[in-house]
Amino acid sequence: MSAVIASALLIIGSIFCLVAAVGMLRLPDTLIRMHAATKAGTLGAGFILAAEAVVAAELGTTLKAIAAIVFLLLTAPVAAHLIGRAAYHQGIHLFEKTWIDELGERLPGEPTAEKPPSDASDTSAAGDE
Repeated sequence: MSAVIASALLIIGSIFCLVAAVGMLRLPDTLIRMHAATKAGTLGAGFILAAEAVVAAELGTTLKAIAAIVFLLLTAPVAAHLIGRAAYHQGIHLFEKTWIDELGERLPGEPTAEKPPSDASDTSAAGDE
């Protein structure tokens, strides 16, 4: 029974890793690619480590796998956030369909990423009639 559970966890983890790899190749800008790599990569590695813990069935190995999963879940999103913020401050190009720039609104005096060109027809508010 543990082999079936471990196999299912490995397949799920592999699918998440595959999605992360495809996202790195297909997504349009740095911030979106980083999002795909962090979310799918963290979950993929977590499921693979969980499969290893199920197969090993030893307390020491299971605790190490759990510690690694917790470490991944805590550090990967923080690292991705800081890398994304640094890339933003370096002036990376945002995807043209990006229409919310919360970091640019919070830090108006600092250099920011290039904003996508806005369409004049989209600038009118609903209450301007």
